Amino acid sequence: MSSEAGLFGPGSVSWQVNRETTVLFGGARALLMQAAHPLVLAGARQTGFYERNPWKRLERTLQMTYTITFGTREQALEAARRINLVHEGVHGIDEVTGVAYDATDPELLLWVHACLVDSQLLFERLTVGRLDEAGRDLYHREQMAGAELLGLDRSKIPPTARELRAYIDEIAASGILRVTGDTLKVADLIRRPPREVPWRPVLKRVAKWAFGTLPEPLREQYGVRWNALREVELRGSIATLKLLRPALPPRIREIVPAREAARRVAREETRAQPA
Repeated sequence: MSSEAGLFGPGSVSWQVNRETTVLFGGARALLMQAAHPLVLAGARQTGFYERNPWKRLERTLQMTYTITFGTREQALEAARRINLVHEGVHGIDEVTGVAYDATDPELLLWVHACLVDSQLLFERLTVGRLDEAGRDLYHREQMAGAELLGLDRSKIPPTARELRAYIDEIAASGILRVTGDTLKVADLIRRPPREVPWRPVLKRVAKWAFGTLPEPLREQYGVRWNALREVELRGSIATLKLLRPALPPRIREIVPAREAARRVAREETRAQPA
């Protein structure tokens, strides 16, 4: 595969899934899940992630994450190097639990990775629905390559998407996760994004989907009152999104890094054709 096609390329399931704007919406769910882990939150607290212009910091993190998928090979490796460099300096004693934390700890890397992949697969199923079980497993295996660049050995990752979800459910039911005052700052970031944030009206609906699709024990910790009526409303609004998605223009349906990557690869293919 050429350098321009990056680590995965346009024929990969990772490109197919991660290019979708509605799959990006699952990132809000992943962030809520990650922030509920006290040691993950301790690392974020050390870096001031949620204190100093948190939305801009979140955008930069997303940009680096999508560079690993849609950037050239060199760009992907550089993004991973920069993330790892930050992680190397994040360690200490959590002031809430008194437990040592280290951003390079495989258990913490696994939780962060699992939250993101599980949320992406969930929102692909709910809003797009192209993947069958084999496709979800292939996506999961492709994403392991990105996790390895960030220091997580694939032998530590549950081997299938179904087993990854079982791991998520196990952690959610274990009592490890907790919603604290700092966790609620993250929740407020999702519920009430700053006025200058693009798509702010849409993000209010995204917040409802994020909280509504959390594992039940964690949803309860966030104080989300749930009943059959709310479940019907959640399913109905997501079903409407899935129905409308194919009619949206590509500039809305697909994220910018994916469209830029597709144009880059197309230019390379044009140059490679014989005159």
